[in-house]
Amino acid sequence: MALHKTERDRFADVYAAPLSRQPLPRFRMPQWSSDPREVYELVSSELALDGDAAQNLATFCTTWSEPEVHRLMNENIDKNMIDKDEYPRTAEIESRCVHILAHLWHAPHDHSAVGCSTTGSSEAAMLGGLALKRRWRERRIKAGLPADRPNLVCGPVQVCWEKFARYFDVELRQVPLEEGATGLRPHQLREHVDENTIGVVAILGVTFTCAYEPVAEIAAELDAVERDTGLDVPIHVDAASGGFVAPFVQPDLVWDFRLSRVASINASGHKYGLAPLGVGWIVWREPSCLPDELVFQVDYLGGSMPTFALNFSRPGSEVIAQYYTMLRLGRDGYRAVQQVCLDTAAYLADELAATGRFTLVHDGRGAVPGVSYTLADPAEPFSLYDLSDTLRMRGWQVPTYPLPAARDRTVVQRALIRHGVSRDRVSLLVADLRWALSRLTTGPASPARRTGFHH
Repeated sequence: MALHKTERDRFADVYAAPLSRQPLPRFRMPQWSSDPREVYELVSSELALDGDAAQNLATFCTTWSEPEVHRLMNENIDKNMIDKDEYPRTAEIESRCVHILAHLWHAPHDHSAVGCSTTGSSEAAMLGGLALKRRWRERRIKAGLPADRPNLVCGPVQVCWEKFARYFDVELRQVPLEEGATGLRPHQLREHVDENTIGVVAILGVTFTCAYEPVAEIAAELDAVERDTGLDVPIHVDAASGGFVAPFVQPDLVWDFRLSRVASINASGHKYGLAPLGVGWIVWREPSCLPDELVFQVDYLGGSMPTFALNFSRPGSEVIAQYYTMLRLGRDGYRAVQQVCLDTAAYLADELAATGRFTLVHDGRGAVPGVSYTLADPAEPFSLYDLSDTLRMRGWQVPTYPLPAARDRTVVQRALIRHGVSRDRVSLLVADLRWALSRLTTGPASPARRTGFHH
């Protein structure tokens, strides 16, 4: 009887199987095991209801990877990045990536650079912030001064910095945007930094606008502050997006360790680093920038090894994918990919401007491949929020949000161009955007005028 049942089930249709005859469990684990093909098909079918990642212009994250990346990640799915004694070649690959980035970002001694991979640039940013706080505290204690009121100065930052400030008891002095600005302006620093400032965060690719903050000018202003007040305030560059863009397509832009005031840099490998989700990077200028008390020795995984990430066990496959991408593309390949993305962003910006309905905040040129814009006429019969909702009817995810404080809470919309977002796809977005504008201003077409064609 058991053999008969096995033969019968072998040819059963997935959607006639027991698990498919009821909603999938939501609150309790099922009592019985199920056929793997059946479970795969049902879970895959549900996930197909998610949005199309390629139409998600809200995310900075990689949504397309080569088949070889998938193969490498599948083959190394069992590698634990923390277990460097068991997986020494994976650890070596992580080290190579750190040295490659240190050289790319002009560290003074790239062969002895200190850094590590993380789960993303948010974790990397927090490590950079912790190092700033510890170094500041050491200086204060050594000088016999209070060390209980640290602050961090920044412009409009991603939420990870708000988390850092709250989690690690640091006052976040977020400088309001000035009228017409796309990020922190150097002259704003002087009234915000003081003896308790652990550092200034400069953003290479502002989340809200896509623009770069002027890191070199920020460093120059802090040099002037030190000359006038004696305050020596380091810079951490949050290059989550721009760290893998500027070195290739804006090589003359000085923002990295070429500036002696830059102590650390974080970047996201799974954004414009072109690696799949789950990898970020932090690199310090030199070993002295990473306090010894942040490094822990772990000896219960088979050998003694240092660790200074916030997370512990995590997959090594994303780090391997990052190294593959670095080898696969090289400098010329990264340059070609990022330049195509920039050209496509500029094309989108020009098309938006041609409608006459928008004022560009960032035109897709000279920074992160993306555009940000406001409504040219506040008296339009629709808002940018309405436009986002209407575009979603065609599958596009284009975010709308207010800029951080000041500028009277100006509302902007942003579209990011990533690897895999082709010119053709953006031309379809433009067509749908024009359709959305027409719908919002004149109303939906009557049934007689509607067309059945839709991409």
